[in-house]
Amino acid sequence: MYKIMKKELLANNIYLMDILAPRVAKSCYPGQFVIVKIDEKGERIPLTICDYDREAGTVTIVFQAVGYSTKKMVEYEVGDSYRDFIGPLGCKSELVDETAEELAKKKILFVAGGVGTAPVYPQVKWMKEQGVDVDCIIGARNKDLIILEDAMKGVAKNVYVATDDGSYGFKGNVNDCIKDLIHNQGKEYNLVIAIGPIIMMKFVSILTKELGIPTIVSMNPIMVDGTGMCGGCRLTVGNEVKFACVDGPEFDGHLVDFDESMKRQQMYKTAEGRAILKEKEGATHKNGGCGCSDNA
Repeated sequence: MYKIMKKELLANNIYLMDILAPRVAKSCYPGQFVIVKIDEKGERIPLTICDYDREAGTVTIVFQAVGYSTKKMVEYEVGDSYRDFIGPLGCKSELVDETAEELAKKKILFVAGGVGTAPVYPQVKWMKEQGVDVDCIIGARNKDLIILEDAMKGVAKNVYVATDDGSYGFKGNVNDCIKDLIHNQGKEYNLVIAIGPIIMMKFVSILTKELGIPTIVSMNPIMVDGTGMCGGCRLTVGNEVKFACVDGPEFDGHLVDFDESMKRQQMYKTAEGRAILKEKEGATHKNGGCGCSDNA
């Protein structure tokens, strides 16, 4: 059992929790994720790691209560416990394995969209711990959906907030903000790391490809089972088939087929769609916990 040590409402339906999980906290790194299961019959919920405290033995998660399982998670209070808290899973950020000298050569812009701000934070924090300054854009539809701004300001050199409706900070989406920083403010970047909704990462990648800036994206939004069993997070990167949960979740944004991923994600939600995917993908289709065998 994994006790909830802290619970905080960050924005409308967006919650932060610190979970007591010493073994996970001891081993996790930025870029990785955990699977939460609230009780014996609960759904497996993959969530990226927002922060961790190795000494306290806690791991911080941030999630949006939109479906049945995440809404059930919200019903748990400080002192209650979740049944399972599995991790760390997935590959850690490539930045973690680079030396301080290599990191110092990078001019990095982090682009965080909505709840994607949570997995951006530990990477920015890691960079600060290595003595490297980075910039960060936090984007959302409006002011009420901006999260972790103060925390991000504590670890990034510059934090730029962008809202679609102009209710706070820069008026426009994150792409508009990127263009403003580069074209109007004279900023130079040689790496962009974008994490957020798939549609946001798609258009950031299109822009940065035009600008000639290498870009890393996190495909955690398409994960379902989190262990490579179900195939829900299958995607094409370049000419290769990958699975976000075991091969990622981070990939080269200029090589990801975002349109395929979004279409596949929609098909995967129905029994008919899963059956079509199974027939189409043949031997490369993951046939495990997704239920395709029962519906083909």
